[in-house]
Amino acid sequence: MDDTPVPGRSMTVDLDGPVHYVDFGGADGGPAVVLVHGLGGSHLNWDLLAPLLTPHARVLALDLPGFGRSEPAGRRAGVPANVLVLDRFLREVVPGPVVLVGNSMGGMISLFEAARSPQRVRGTVLLDPAVPGARRAPDPAVALHFALYAVPFLAERALWFHRTRRSPLRRVRELLELCGVDPDAVPAEVVDRSVTLLEERRDVAGMDKAFLAAARSLLWVLADPRRYREAMASIAGPVLLLHGDRDRLVPVEASRDIAARHPDWRYVELAGVGHVPQLQVPDVVAGHLLDWLRDSGLVSPAGRGPAERS
Repeated sequence: MDDTPVPGRSMTVDLDGPVHYVDFGGADGGPAVVLVHGLGGSHLNWDLLAPLLTPHARVLALDLPGFGRSEPAGRRAGVPANVLVLDRFLREVVPGPVVLVGNSMGGMISLFEAARSPQRVRGTVLLDPAVPGARRAPDPAVALHFALYAVPFLAERALWFHRTRRSPLRRVRELLELCGVDPDAVPAEVVDRSVTLLEERRDVAGMDKAFLAAARSLLWVLADPRRYREAMASIAGPVLLLHGDRDRLVPVEASRDIAARHPDWRYVELAGVGHVPQLQVPDVVAGHLLDWLRDSGLVSPAGRGPAERS
């Protein structure tokens, strides 16, 4: 039996259905930081990064409906629906304005939320966000996955086949590899918790349906990004954009293009890093994030709370 302590407190709130989240705790007086996972992700994606932030901030990570331990309960799982869930989570669970940290689809959702509710979002951090950008030949494996997701019935059968022919451990390892992470370099307890999460799912068919709805919604946003670009342009608060140059799912060229369009955002390119830098190089991500928080006045230079403003 694995006796490794699980980071944070696991909690559930009713937001027209269960929304699970982990409260990692953190520094009194520091900013609230809310972590938003990507497509196919969960609160577990943040197990390595969150403890590096808690000396300076209160940190929470939620599972969007249809992911992690938030069973779908018949709810919509597209990007617009999850923006509304995140907005309500910020209103009802987290007191005061927050810093959003979003990875992949979670970055897209965080951007829409920052534009929608600027009074609730003090700053936004994007880790390899799903953003439109320069065209290039897609990674073949990634292109195949998303081509399947777009086709009704075939997509459901493909997910069923994948789930019934591969063990939970193999599925976790394959997902890490697709994201550019060496599974053997991830702490064993993080992999074990991911396997347990798959084994304990109850509404498996509902989770598959939610995953496909989210994937298709994401593709629709990227196919006609005018509203998305308008949301980005409306964000007045500070933004930190980090992107791994070995990302197979969202090409680094996309973030380079976004950074060029928004010169007031801070852009950092991570050499040799894939799609989930918070799992691959959490210490590097934490360093950039904390420096940005201090430089933006969101924590004091000592890192103990909001900087005083004259």
